Amino acid sequence: MNKVRIACGAGFSGDRVEPALDIIKSGEASYIIFECLAERTIAMAQKEKRDYTDNGYDPLLEYRMERVIPLLEAHPIKIITNMGAANPSSAADKVYEIAKKNGLSNLKIAVVEGDNILSELDKYYKSPFIETGDSLDSVSNSIISANAYIGGEPISEALAEDADIVLCGRVADPALAVGALMFEFKKKYNDFDFLGKCTLAGHLLECAGQVTGGYYADPGIKDVHELWNLGFPILTFHEDGSMVIEKLPNTGGLVNSSTVKEQLIYEVQDPARYITPDVIADFSKVTIDEIGKHEVRISGATGKAPTSTLKVGVGYVDGWIGEGEISYGGYNAKARAELAGEVIRKRLEIINLSYRELRIDMLGVNSLFGDTHQTTGEPIEVRLRVCARVDTKDQAEKIGREVEALYTNGPAGGGGARQYAHEVVAMASFLAPRCAVTPQIMWKGGCGS
Repeated sequence: MNKVRIACGAGFSGDRVEPALDIIKSGEASYIIFECLAERTIAMAQKEKRDYTDNGYDPLLEYRMERVIPLLEAHPIKIITNMGAANPSSAADKVYEIAKKNGLSNLKIAVVEGDNILSELDKYYKSPFIETGDSLDSVSNSIISANAYIGGEPISEALAEDADIVLCGRVADPALAVGALMFEFKKKYNDFDFLGKCTLAGHLLECAGQVTGGYYADPGIKDVHELWNLGFPILTFHEDGSMVIEKLPNTGGLVNSSTVKEQLIYEVQDPARYITPDVIADFSKVTIDEIGKHEVRISGATGKAPTSTLKVGVGYVDGWIGEGEISYGGYNAKARAELAGEVIRKRLEIINLSYRELRIDMLGVNSLFGDTHQTTGEPIEVRLRVCARVDTKDQAEKIGREVEALYTNGPAGGGGARQYAHEVVAMASFLAPRCAVTPQIMWKGGCGS
């Protein structure tokens, strides 16, 4: 029976790179996916592209590819990733530059575009947001991004044209694996049963270390061996749609029925109707069996025809966050921090600073005194954090300045003050007809383009 090994080298934008390098060198996989986009991540990338037109791809793209690409000559593996984020074309330019520097200018790099529908968004301003019911025109003056979730078909098409690396923007997370598996088994995108199985594979892989014990560990309750050396997942997909998930034997982590089940239900509201651009997957009859140490077999997924619409994530500017922090240590630290918080509340009234939300929190365990044991029930250190959501940058900066002023205008013993102000990028989504999106493939590298 034919089978394909596909691995995951990143489960979010800031993920570590070493597990991916280990897999490329010794995982015997044909494909490795890097899933690096969250809902808000691409809006932040669009903001970056707005400010610097050549940017807008994943901030760790170069860091990862400078370590991955030199391995490809000795360890050929196809790379599929959404690290293109808001600017897949510029991402591909950067990857090709790294490839040439390493003597691999023959690598064919496919760029999947078409998810960005910002220029067409005015057609849908009367559409309601799924989360609030408000229409898009309620935030039309502050929208910075609009990216539709597209499926695996353009990835399959790129692989059919011998792509070595496929760089995407906002494809759905499971689609990174769906595209590879549908191509490998020469399936059509109207084979919804098989698409459901491929989607399950992609869903299990997409968060990388979550299925191998990361985010699962709970000391004394769910112990995980060598969490600091966490291995990322490798999935062997069989022609009948069953799959086996494992990790490299010399790595830390854990693969068992529980880690797989936790990932299976992660972000799945209805296991019988997991809606993606490719299919409505049905995981309700999935079976999970441990067949060896750190080796789990999964089968039983299916699917049916997808919906007539695609989800579009809309990013928009929604005010500013102003923050300030200061520490109080020693005897009576908590009372002094409480007084400092009260000072801040009164000061905001005096300067007439309006805010949408305000939090005043007291944090702290051992940042000032290490592991010194407390002799009373009162904490010997408190870090006061003040955070407010406001309308303008000027208001946000005033929050931090008021906290810093506590140095000499607040209770005794304050120190280590810091302040921050940053723009809030909010996310909401709506449903657009499929005809609003036309995926396209561009080429860089070995094809001579």
